[in-house]
Amino acid sequence: MKEENAIVLDYLSRGYSFSYTGEPIAQAIGTNYFTLLELVPREAVSLSLGQEVYIGPDERKEVKFIRGRLPYDRLTNTAKMELPRSVEEIVIKNEERFVDFFNKAGPISIRKHSLELIPSIGKEHARHILEERNKKPFESFKDISERVKLMPDPARVIKERVLEELQGDSKYFLFTIPPKRKVM
Repeated sequence: MKEENAIVLDYLSRGYSFSYTGEPIAQAIGTNYFTLLELVPREAVSLSLGQEVYIGPDERKEVKFIRGRLPYDRLTNTAKMELPRSVEEIVIKNEERFVDFFNKAGPISIRKHSLELIPSIGKEHARHILEERNKKPFESFKDISERVKLMPDPARVIKERVLEELQGDSKYFLFTIPPKRKVM
């Protein structure tokens, strides 16, 4: 589960203030699994907020290497402020993938359905979603909103769930890779 592309959340041209190297650093979010990453740009490359960069296995133009995953609490204030906008952009750009979630989501346990983990979707909304998708699969966020009464904006609630998972406030991970467990 590797990321191919990432969106820059913050670019520190002189690195972190606590770093002795002064090496430029970018904090970014992967576009497939919402992985928070620390990137080292190539020499003479300046990155900008919101810029999408290639980080896959082939030759990279802007990124020298990926230093590793970042926990949410290590993000700069700028990165934390950019995060909701970037997550929303990824969700909207990949609408088909997230509509597919509404079409295929299943139960987590006997008492809880994965749809109920989405903010603002309780048992009643989940039941309506299941009824409607059984009639005909959803085709878009607009289709979900039109067919499910009082449904909050699907893109917004997916974004809220992703942010919740990134902050580590979650027992279940629907859209992100769980953070690494701390070894005692």
